[in-house]
Order: sequence, then structure tokens, then C-alpha cells
Amino acid sequence: MMAAKHHVTIKGNKEGLIFLLDDSCTFETLLQELRYKLEKTHQKILTGPIVHVFVKLGNRSVSESEKQSLIAAIKSKGNLIVQRIESDDDDADQAHDHLFIHKGIVRSGQTFECAGSVLYVGDINPGGSIVARGDIFIMGSLRGLAHAGSDGEESAVIAASHMRPTQLRIAGIISRPPDEWGFDETHMDFAYLNEGKMEINKLNQLHKIRPDIREYKGV
Repeated sequence: MMAAKHHVTIKGNKEGLIFLLDDSCTFETLLQELRYKLEKTHQKILTGPIVHVFVKLGNRSVSESEKQSLIAAIKSKGNLIVQRIESDDDDADQAHDHLFIHKGIVRSGQTFECAGSVLYVGDINPGGSIVARGDIFIMGSLRGLAHAGSDGEESAVIAASHMRPTQLRIAGIISRPPDEWGFDETHMDFAYLNEGKMEINKLNQLHKIRPDIREYKGV
């Protein structure tokens, strides 16, 4: 007979206790087991001096009320203080605010993907694709497909030293074919959404569209 799966794992480190909470069960099951362990099975380590607690939720997203339920359950043991509640979803949201720098060439049939915004030093060749949750800046030629704001962020932009893509996408909006843009030259341009429509402008005008462009983390 297989042992029942534990949905709550409590580990210690030099900073305090880490509560690892399973993300595959229902929240009610999780909360019930958490309360049981706090009351019944971990009394020795959950009594005495003040202990800092770090809660890791895995891929689980919780509402504010669910988060407060977790905190209340842990605080029921008077010596436990919740320092932080983290989920992998939070990491993804934080990554969106970062600018990642990569270099190389995206060739036909290849796709480069980024969890945040990207400064790509190199070319995107015809048949190649670059996809980012945030903005896309290319120091090189964009001659393939570029998709910025891939998770639905309509404020994302696509910029390139040489703009001649096969297709541009921002969030769910797809650009007109390049030969319909009406530009004779395609150097140092960027694409953005204006009232739901794709627009192209010169890169030196970017600060007017996105004044927050210098507020990336990690750069």
C-alpha cells in the first residue's frame, strides 16, 4: 500500500523555516494539512524562540484571501513569523520587468524566446522568430518574425537597427505586410500599438511613446 502524499514539507535553514507547499492539490486540502502539521506533528520545532518562515507555493497562484488564510494558520503558532510568500508565477512576473541581453543569429526555422524584455545583438534571419513577454530591441537586422508582449502586454514595442520583418506581432495584434508600411528606408525604427493598431516610427521618438523605457531592472 502506497503512503499518502505529503502536501506540506517543512525544512529548516540558517534563516529559519521553509514551508514547501504542493501545487497539485486543492487549496483546501493544502490548508487542512498545513493546520494539522502545525498542531500535531511538528510541535517540537514550532515552539520556543521566534522563527522566521518562508513559504514557497511552487506554481500555485493564490488570491489575497487565500494568502491571508495561510498567514493566519502559520501565525497561530505564536513563535512563527511569515517573512515571505513566493510562487513561481511571481518569478515570471518579475522576469517581465527585466531586460535580458543575448547575442547571436536566429536562423530560418529557429525561434528565440525570452521571459522578459530582450536586447538581441545580432540578426533575425528570414524564417526565424524572436518572441518575448516584454519589449524586443534588436541591434542588427530584423528580417524574420518578431512577437513582443506575447502574454498580452499591449504596451510592448519592437525596435531594430534595420527593420524589414516578415511579420510583427504585439500582444494579439498582427502587423500589415512590410510593403504596405509606406517607408522607403527601414533603419532604426520601432513598432508599437496605437489604439489597437500597429504603428511604425523612428527610434528617436521611442521616449515619447514609452517614457518608462529606462526603468528596467538589472540594467
